[in-house]
This record gives sequence, structure tokens and C-alpha cells, in this order.
Amino acid sequence: MKSAAEILGEGIVRVEGRLVDASNATLFAALELDGQSVRAIYKPISGERPLWDFQSGTLAFRERAAYLISEAMGCDLVPLTILRDGPFGEGSFQLWIDIDESVDLALYFRETHPNLRKVALFDAVINNTDRKIGHLLPTESGHLYVCDHGVTFHEEDKLRTVLWQWSGQPLNKDELEMLKSLHVKISEFTIEELSGLLNEVEIKALLMRVDRLISEATFPEPNPDWPAVPWPPF
Repeated sequence: MKSAAEILGEGIVRVEGRLVDASNATLFAALELDGQSVRAIYKPISGERPLWDFQSGTLAFRERAAYLISEAMGCDLVPLTILRDGPFGEGSFQLWIDIDESVDLALYFRETHPNLRKVALFDAVINNTDRKIGHLLPTESGHLYVCDHGVTFHEEDKLRTVLWQWSGQPLNKDELEMLKSLHVKISEFTIEELSGLLNEVEIKALLMRVDRLISEATFPEPNPDWPAVPWPPF
């Protein structure tokens, strides 16, 4: 029995469609290996739209980096995400998540659910500049995944999210311990792959954000010099 990671990393890729609402090329793919298959979202680097504030050709790397940070924090928020070659060149492949269709996201994102709080802290760490409502992926089991992390890890403070419920509120003991552990993992290069995904300035800024969260021990508040909520919010 092959694992999802093995199939995602080694399987034959068949592109079956495209998510037309996405600003960059976002393809729905099936991957098969030894008669077993998984579904995934494939974002080829060749289909990335140039941005004024992010280096071209880096969004797929940031998707992978967000997955690594989610794992290092023990959050299990980002679905398995890898970098590999595909029909349209190298890009990120992220395991497809079936969401609970009964959840009304327009109401859900306003709640103070612990899973959403975890996302808010994660976004503060990775400096997510585009956390939209539609990026929340609640499953029928009650777990919450999140997607779309191409515009993250900028060295400037660009946090932009729909999850401001905890703005200025104190972090709890477990959250602070999580951040301290993450700081050690980054500073001691335990997450070895990170240096190949982000540049030196971005990694230094990542450490500074974690430091600030620990020292202030509160959730961040909106930056007055930057739009607090992405548009459109969904």
C-alpha cells in the first residue's frame, strides 16, 4: 500500500481541470502509482502571475515553506504539499481536501473556534497577505485545513486576513511554547529545506516575527499602513 506522500511525489500526473477563479494557474490533477491514486492541486511555476512585491517564480516555494512551518508548529493546517515536476513544469502539488459542504463559510469564519484561532496564529507567523474565507477547508471529521499560501513570508509586515477575532488578545501558554519551539527549529536550521525555499532576509524576518509574538505575547493588530482584509474577502 502506497502512502499519499509516495503517490504525490512519484505518481504519474494527469491534469483534469482548472480552477478558473484563481489568479494564477491552479490545476486539478489526479496522480496514480501502482494502481493507487490521489487528487491534488497543481500550481506550475510557469503559470504564476508576476507580482510587484514578490520575486517572480517563488510562489510554489512559499506554498511548500508554509507546509513545513505548519508541520514544525504541530498545527496540521496545511495539506501535504510538495515540489515536483509536472506536465507544465515544476510546481507545487497539494493534496486535495474534501470539505464539509454543510458548513456555511460566510458564518464559520466569524466564529471564535479553536481551529480558526490556530489559523490566525499560523498566519501571523508566515505573514500571510491573503487569508480569504474561501481558503478555509473544514472537513466532515471536524478538522480544519487551509490552502493558498503563495503570497507569504514577505520581509515587510503585510498580514492581511479575515480572521481578526483575536486581535490584541493574549496568547496562551501552549501557543507561546509552540512559538518558542518553532524559533529553535528555525534558528538551529532543524527545518533544513527552508533555506532553499526562502531567501536569507525572509528567514531573518520570519525569526523576528516569531520573536515579536513571543515577547509581546499577544495576537497582532492590523497594520495601519496596509489593508487589513484581502479583497475580495472570499
